[in-house]
Amino acid sequence: MLNSPARRIVSLVPSQTELLHSIGLDAEVIGITKFCVHPNAWFHSKQRIGGTKDIKMDLIKSLDPDLVIANKEENVREQVTALWQDVPVYVSDVAGLDDALSMVADIGVLTGKEAAAQELSNNIKIGFQSLLPTAPVKVAYLIWRAPYMTIGGDTFIHQMLAHAGFEQVFANRRRYPVVSIDELRNSGCQLVLLSSEPYPFREKHMQELAELLPGIPSLLVDGELFSWFGSRLLHAPAYYARLREDAQQVLHL
Repeated sequence: MLNSPARRIVSLVPSQTELLHSIGLDAEVIGITKFCVHPNAWFHSKQRIGGTKDIKMDLIKSLDPDLVIANKEENVREQVTALWQDVPVYVSDVAGLDDALSMVADIGVLTGKEAAAQELSNNIKIGFQSLLPTAPVKVAYLIWRAPYMTIGGDTFIHQMLAHAGFEQVFANRRRYPVVSIDELRNSGCQLVLLSSEPYPFREKHMQELAELLPGIPSLLVDGELFSWFGSRLLHAPAYYARLREDAQQVLHL
């Protein structure tokens, strides 16, 4: 724990960069990754310190941060460990909504923004509590193409799908497994969800899958609203409710 609120912060995680902005920080954030696209103004004005998995150690150290914010899954353990020798590092480990809310509280404490973090957390809770139970739709959620990759039951995305009212058919897998067309065809899924990230699925990919998986429709989904675990969670419940309606229309339920 820091002795005083951090005033020179480097963020190695896009969703947590957006969180820092949402709780009222600006000048305090001195470095971000090339994938930290929100807020847009920061993407164009803040020092970029590489990607989430190929950080520029010397550049980070030259910025003389008093806090680096990292994540267990998004960043490379060896890189973070090496950085830890010289700079205080906070490493989040977010597997579900409760973990995300705990992370928000931690960041609030570390940055002296406890009140703003608590307000944000409360609003996120209210949003998720507003989601009404519904009969689950069985889905396959794809994050990559050539080869097709999905998500396992031990991921944050899996937990968000459950909140959204979807039953993820590869819940017995771990992390981000490769799946074949035959596996998708025989999975029992009613609907394929095509994420906007990390692979940018588009309508042409829906058409491609329509030919490969006749009778199983697909929808494009906003990957940030399923995988970003910071302040973007404020917008997730309303999006999930609209997506459920879209799914029911597509499936004629």
